[in-house]
Amino acid sequence: MILSVDVDALASSYTAAWCSHDPARVAAHYAPGGRIAINGDEPEPIEKVAQSFIAAFPDIEVFMDDLVVKDDFVQYHWTFTGTSVDTGKGVRIPGLEEWKIGEDGLIASSQGHYDQAEYDRQVREGAGA
Repeated sequence: MILSVDVDALASSYTAAWCSHDPARVAAHYAPGGRIAINGDEPEPIEKVAQSFIAAFPDIEVFMDDLVVKDDFVQYHWTFTGTSVDTGKGVRIPGLEEWKIGEDGLIASSQGHYDQAEYDRQVREGAGA
């Protein structure tokens, strides 16, 4: 299935969608009703998750670090930067998403992973602290 999808184009467009600060553009890369589970939590609608991150970091930028295509999933490695609206501190957080691609060529589901403790620390103290 993945072979029939232009994964590079999907990932590049997804990255640009995050940088647009438009949760609907992010969600458009997912199948209808698409959900993401972050750090093992229950899956949530991607648009809700995108809204949350964009509200917390209005200047969010996402960078695609790597793209790894496995047998039946894609690993999208990213780094995001931004300034916390709550603390005014800058963050630089790496992570990855493991995507299952649906027959429609969109992300059917995603498992997101990043270091929550480091995220919390950077929100409090800043990336350079």
